[in-house]
Amino acid sequence: MANLEFRDNKAGFRYEALEDGELVSQIDYTIDGDVMTFTHTGTPPQHRGRKLADRLTRWALDDVRANGRRVVPLCPFTASFISLHAPDYDDIVVQRLH
Repeated sequence: MANLEFRDNKAGFRYEALEDGELVSQIDYTIDGDVMTFTHTGTPPQHRGRKLADRLTRWALDDVRANGRRVVPLCPFTASFISLHAPDYDDIVVQRLH
């Protein structure tokens, strides 16, 4: 597998997964104080099927926790990921949207 890097693109309000410098998955968010709302997760069609969004979501949620923030999983993908991995992220979830 090529070099995979995760980052918080604060200026773009999104978490990104880059593979050899190419954007391969992203999570868009809004931020209000210490609460981040994950609004959309996307992976271009040519990069799907490799669990990139799962890996980025785990990294992003761990980053939220490490920075003392909490998350509202408005994005259906994020909400599903959190549900599948409960109770791993219960401490940082502000509200669940079913």
